[in-house]
Amino acid sequence: MAKVISIVNQKGGVGKTTTSINLAAALGKEGKKTLLIDLDPQGNASNGLGLNTNDFEKDIYDVITNSCKIKEAIIKTKFKNLSIIPATINLAGVDVEFVKKMLEDNSFKQNEQLKESIEEIKDTYDYIIIDCQPSLGISTMNALVASNSVIIPVQCEYYALEGIGQLLNSVILVQNKMNPELRIEGVLLTMLDGRTNIGLEIIEEVRKYFKSKVFNTIIPRLVRLVEAPSHGKPICYYDPTSRATLAYENLAKEVISRNGD
Repeated sequence: MAKVISIVNQKGGVGKTTTSINLAAALGKEGKKTLLIDLDPQGNASNGLGLNTNDFEKDIYDVITNSCKIKEAIIKTKFKNLSIIPATINLAGVDVEFVKKMLEDNSFKQNEQLKESIEEIKDTYDYIIIDCQPSLGISTMNALVASNSVIIPVQCEYYALEGIGQLLNSVILVQNKMNPELRIEGVLLTMLDGRTNIGLEIIEEVRKYFKSKVFNTIIPRLVRLVEAPSHGKPICYYDPTSRATLAYENLAKEVISRNGD
């Protein structure tokens, strides 16, 4: 059965999509059959793997609104062991649509639509990675309910821990009410600029706060990592010798180790 991991932080610009794409690709290269679910209406994870809206007819919006079966929306990429369910701007209206459905039908479980769909394919993959949008709305709650664990990217910059308390409260809420098995897979330090003192101070602060939950791997701030999505490739395929490639390979190995695989 697949381990379902959401990459989540309601703060934008912390490296969620970069991590989703590159962790999923690195897991695939490690021999793990991996599905990436793009749950952000901006569709950056889809674009980062070289897709555009002309490449598919079904997306994650169709899946969670029961317009199609989840298997119909899966696209096998050209990268080893990696498939994706893409997202489009259609997803932006799902919160309003779900609230409307809930008001019309008291039995409608607005936070469980993604979980029910994923159950149909969990035996097909080793890992399912969900790239969440920077909010704690209904789509993100769907991801938390569907997941075994979450990875929280935290950038090595000032205000790094801003909003983390609210996110942890949301995780606790989901644990208590909807998904008691949900756990924090780990906190990932991202965007480290080794030339600045603030980055090192943030590392110390985050490790002091989260202790053993912090991954040993730290993702550096590199131009090549920023360039890779514009070429439609994960960093390990765009620049196999990059320090970022090594970092995400190490992260994948840590995730595999933490899951006892």
